[in-house]
Amino acid sequence: MLRGSGVATIVARGTQENLEEGDVTELDLARRLEELFREVGEAHHQAYIETDGADPEWPLWYADYLRERLGPLLDASFTKSELVYLLILLSNEQPLRAPGANWARYYAGFFIERYAAP
Repeated sequence: MLRGSGVATIVARGTQENLEEGDVTELDLARRLEELFREVGEAHHQAYIETDGADPEWPLWYADYLRERLGPLLDASFTKSELVYLLILLSNEQPLRAPGANWARYYAGFFIERYAAP
């Protein structure tokens, strides 16, 4: 269940019969986050269509887009600087830890691991 503590509480898979109103399963949260990351990627690409999405300052753009959308999903608040830092960290980490992985899924897992309590 999402709470005001800055950490989203998720319900483990297989316990859906005990869900209370507002509870979010881990799978639901992962899907929502992955969809949000795909959405920001598409929106950025459209904004920079003339350069085929090329933008060396992409973390700034992504952070602006994500700040108001990501927080409610994780019951957390992020500054633009925090998001820029996390996005740069992820963009450097993912190719090393999960080369070839779906980047949106990897980013979703990262945020769940850090901001969603079991």
